[in-house]
Formats: sequence, structure tokens, C-alpha cells
Amino acid sequence: MNQTTPNPESNPMDFSIDRVRLGLLVSIIGLFFMVFGAKPEWFGLDQSPVVGFVQITIFLIGLAIICIGGYVGLDALWNGFEKSIVADIGVRLISTGYVISLFSGMADVFGMTVQQSSKMPFFGPWQEAGMEVGMVIIAAGVLMIIPYKHLWEDE
Repeated sequence: MNQTTPNPESNPMDFSIDRVRLGLLVSIIGLFFMVFGAKPEWFGLDQSPVVGFVQITIFLIGLAIICIGGYVGLDALWNGFEKSIVADIGVRLISTGYVISLFSGMADVFGMTVQQSSKMPFFGPWQEAGMEVGMVIIAAGVLMIIPYKHLWEDE
């Protein structure tokens, strides 16, 4: 139940530690997928000298899992308080940043290629820059969801 003011017996630090832990666990799993997609040679699975479709897909799946885990963990910190407008904008920024990363990473697959005669998906500097911009937007959204006022207010 959303509240604009806390109950007298409610402490801002009484958030669900299990949901925070779940969010962290999901984010760590997503980080594993992201690293697995970005650097398969670290796991002895590098099959080609170029970044291919499967690598990009696994990397983007890992990024999606990180976004979901981050949201779940940070949402638990709100502890039933009504989210601020800034936090709502942060959630939308996370989604927007992921869509930017998705379309940047899969640009060749979607037909928005910079190569004229590419039969194989190509991950070049434009795709890399687009994914970096998307991840910066995701990071800004995550920072906007943190309930600074509720976590560090004086009692």
C-alpha cells in the first residue's frame, strides 16, 4: 500500500531485506550473462574473431537482467512510501536506456547497418557508442530511483 507519510511505528530503514537481496542476486546473475556475452574467451568459448549475433544477444539479455534486478532491489528500499516523480522518471529512463542499447546492439540484425554488404552482424564503433549512451541513461535512471530522503532522514 502506497503512503505519502510513514506510520508512526514505521522506520524508513524497515525495508524488505529479502527483496533487496533478490535484486542484488538477479543483478549479479545478469552481470555474469553480460560478461559471458562480452568476453566469452574468459570462459574458453570464443569461436570467432568478430563479435557475433549470439554474443550481442547474450550481452543484451544480461543487461536486461541487471536492469530488472536493480529495479527490484531499489523498489524494496521505498518501503511502501509513494515514489517521487523523480523515481518514476528514473524507471522510465531505465527502460528507455535499455531500448537504446537494444537497438544499437542489434542495429545490423534490424537492418540499420553501416556496412553495405554485410552478411554477418557487425558490432562496430557506432553500435558501441549507442550501447554506451544507453547504459549511461540506465545508470542515471538507477540513481534517480534511490530513495535518498527516506533512507537518510533524521528521526
